[in-house]
Amino acid sequence: MLKSKKEFIEMKRSNIKSIKLLLLLSFSVFINASAQAQKKSADNDPASKPEIFGEGIISTGDYETHPAFSPGGDTLYFLKCLADANFCTICVSYHKNNKWTSPQVVPFSGRYLDADPFVTKDGNAIYFVSNRPIHEGDAVKEDWDIWKVERKGNVWSEPIHLDSPVNSNASEYFPTIADNGNLYFGSGREGGKGKADIYVCKWKGNAYAAPENLGDSVNTPDNEYEPFIAPDESYLIFMATMPNGIAHADFYISYNINGQWSKAKKLPAPVNSAATEWGGKVSRDGNYFFFGSSRNRINDVLPQRENIQLYQKRLRSAGNGLGDIYRVRLDAVISR
Repeated sequence: MLKSKKEFIEMKRSNIKSIKLLLLLSFSVFINASAQAQKKSADNDPASKPEIFGEGIISTGDYETHPAFSPGGDTLYFLKCLADANFCTICVSYHKNNKWTSPQVVPFSGRYLDADPFVTKDGNAIYFVSNRPIHEGDAVKEDWDIWKVERKGNVWSEPIHLDSPVNSNASEYFPTIADNGNLYFGSGREGGKGKADIYVCKWKGNAYAAPENLGDSVNTPDNEYEPFIAPDESYLIFMATMPNGIAHADFYISYNINGQWSKAKKLPAPVNSAATEWGGKVSRDGNYFFFGSSRNRINDVLPQRENIQLYQKRLRSAGNGLGDIYRVRLDAVISR
């Protein structure tokens, strides 16, 4: 009896081990299959490579660039510019009924050159740059300064000029703000390392401190213009023209490692291209990188011969090489 019971117990133990092994193997297969499915899904996501955003409504064949979303992602501010980009106006579109509305010029833009909108984390202020006069009756400025508007209910305030130490006698570009209030921007002010450098003015609770140059890891004797700072200041994506000029502007990235910026590296293709890339910002949820680019869909040959009607449609549509807004998954851009 005891021998039989012992054999029975040993048999059960053996069966339990076999069941555990089978469950472990099944779980391993499930995890592997799930990982492969997720990778396949990610690879099949159109936004794993840059795609034109809002084609036909946002990106139309005009010169559109420099997107800036509200924190919830349902309002888009962006630029519509002349073909030579020497004049730009800030426009807005709203995501309603599962589509974007026809853009309108925001109430504080449309007369002066306005560019580089940035929406604060609470959505209640927009920073931008402009050549507008500081005081009513003054001449239009020869340089660009940083301004802001504040939301009061559903109405934007009149533009407010940021005084020294943020603005200088030279041009300032592309203000973006970290969650702690620190303001990053480009500037051609004296004392830099190149023609334009990237600076930060740290927020001290009630005022900005004097601007700090981000140093040799970011700035060079060439031009660094447009910094997007991560909300937690862990990385910086910026536009630079080293060394081929604005027509070949590209994105670079630097990481904040224990308070020091790493040596900036150029982002690889297909985010950068042989055309101009600029105006880059990351969506508030951290999932997507949006930017402007003058790349075009056709380089050497059309799919087939086109008559004048088809060709004119192509010339006046997104992807014509003038300037469009693009979207790509952030994890296809940087490793975190």
